[in-house]
Amino acid sequence: MADVAVSLRGWRERRRVSQLELALRAGTTQRHVSFIESGRSTPGRGMVIRLAEALELPLRERNALLLAAGFAPAYGESSLDDPELGAIRTALERILDGHLPYPAVLTDGDGELAAANAAFWPLTEGAAPELLEPPISLARLLLHPRGMAPRIVNLGEWAWHIVDAVQREEARNPTERRAALLADLEAWVPARAPGPDHIGFAVPLRLAAAEGELRLLTTLTHFGTATNVTVAELRLEAFLPADESTAAILAARTREGAARPSAAPRGP
Repeated sequence: MADVAVSLRGWRERRRVSQLELALRAGTTQRHVSFIESGRSTPGRGMVIRLAEALELPLRERNALLLAAGFAPAYGESSLDDPELGAIRTALERILDGHLPYPAVLTDGDGELAAANAAFWPLTEGAAPELLEPPISLARLLLHPRGMAPRIVNLGEWAWHIVDAVQREEARNPTERRAALLADLEAWVPARAPGPDHIGFAVPLRLAAAEGELRLLTTLTHFGTATNVTVAELRLEAFLPADESTAAILAARTREGAARPSAAPRGP
């Protein structure tokens, strides 16, 4: 089928994988891959899934490849509010609360906030109200001139940590929505100008706060074994204190009840 031939070839080239390497990964022959890409052979459902897995396609794109080949999607997709995801939703809420007194958020496949714990919201103090209206783009909230950017002490360095991550994801899994976001981010951030003492852009986030400067490290977790598109696209980002002063400020905020109630997870 022409659709699956074009799609497969496009993903293989984007991943910079040869036909031979893809064939070896998928347990088939280079000749068979060549025939599929030229439209001379129609792959079966199992082969499409193996090829998609070999190319490390996101579940959403695996479904698209199956549809292009004339098969039904193999991976379900539902809102986080769906009853069938109730156990997962409860577990995610417990993970977020388990990070207290440190901030933590869940983002969906578009980088939009799906949920946040109570410690996250004070970090957004001073951000324009429209940036806090759902759907909330975490990258946009962080780097928008009316968002958190004016309070980021090391914006010139740290902003590129965000931009680089979005660029890498767009290169691997391009979408029009992410491309538009990337264009905005690149227009907002200072020019990349590393000095002689530059040690890379993976530096702590330094955020000005009423109690003093917060220095935060970030960790990113994804759900690699999920078979549901919605769950597979979720990312858990935790902000951890990089020094004792930050840890003390975050702990005090929680004790004093400074954080507002956490947002409930929402569907994509």
